[in-house]
Amino acid sequence: MNSEIRPVVFMLFSTLSLSVTGLLAKFLSTSFDASWLCFFRLFVPALMIFWLMMITEWSMPEKGNWKALIIRGFCIAGSQLCFLVAIKELTLVESVVLFSTSPLFVPLLERIFLKVKVKPLIIFNLILTFIGVLFMAGHIGNMKMGMSILIGLGGGVFNAGSQLSMYYSSSKTKLTPLGVGAWSFIIASALMIPLLIVSPVQASTEWHLLTGWQHPILLLVLFLAVCTVNTQIFRSKAYKLAESGSQLAPIIFTNLIFSMIWQVAFFDQPMSGTKIIGVALIVFATLLNTFVPIWIRKKQKQKQ
Repeated sequence: MNSEIRPVVFMLFSTLSLSVTGLLAKFLSTSFDASWLCFFRLFVPALMIFWLMMITEWSMPEKGNWKALIIRGFCIAGSQLCFLVAIKELTLVESVVLFSTSPLFVPLLERIFLKVKVKPLIIFNLILTFIGVLFMAGHIGNMKMGMSILIGLGGGVFNAGSQLSMYYSSSKTKLTPLGVGAWSFIIASALMIPLLIVSPVQASTEWHLLTGWQHPILLLVLFLAVCTVNTQIFRSKAYKLAESGSQLAPIIFTNLIFSMIWQVAFFDQPMSGTKIIGVALIVFATLLNTFVPIWIRKKQKQKQ
C-alpha cells in the first residue's frame, strides 16, 4: 500500500470504529442507566488494552505522569457520561455533532488555564456554535431537550480537556499509545465508581442480561469495547505514519458522515429544518476552526 494512503486508511478505520461506538451506545442507552453504561464503556476496553500490552509491550507510568493521567481520566469520564446522557434524548447525529465541538473549546481552555491568547477566529466560531445550539434547541420552552443539548455540549468541553491534557503531557511521558489509553481508561472507570454508588439502580438496567454470554446485549457491550480499542489503535497508527496533522484533519469529519448513515439505516428519527440548520452551523464552525489555520500556514510558507 502507498505510504501516503496508509495513514488515511488507518484514520478512516478509526472514524468508522468511532461512529460504530456511537451507534452501539444509542442502542444500549435503552437497556442501561447512563452511569453504568459509561462505566462499562471505559472499564471493558481498559481490560482489553491491558491484555494487549501484556502480549506486546508493557507500559507503566512514571511518578510524574500520574497527575496528567488523572486529569485526562477525569475528562474522559466526564465527556463519555455527558455523551451517553445526551444520546438518550437526542438523535445520534446531534449527539455526535455536539461531542465533536471539542476543537473549538481547546483554545478556550488554554486561555483559562494556560493564559494563551484566544484568536478572533475562535471567538467567531464559538459564536457560530452558540447560534447553532439555539437552532438545535428549537423553542426555549422545550427545557428537556434544551438541557440534553447543553449536556451534549458539555461532552465536547470535557473532550477538549482530555485532548489538551494529552497534548501537554505527551512530551513528558514515555508511555506507549496503548499505555496512555489503558491507564487513562482505567482511571476514568475508577472515577465513575462513586457515582455508581450514589446512583439509583433503575428498573431499565438489564443486569440479568450480563450473565448470558450469548445474549445480544452482552455481545453489544463487548463489541462496543472492541470498537473503542480499534479507534485508539488505528488513530495512533495513522498519526505515526502521517507527514503532518493537517493530512488527517479532513478525515476526522468522516465520523459525522458515518453517523448520518447509521441514523438513516437504523433509526426513524427525522430532524426538523431548524435542527438541520443548527447542526450545519456547528459543523461549519468546526470546519473553519480546522482548515482556516492550515490555509493561513500554507499562504505564509508560499510568501517565504
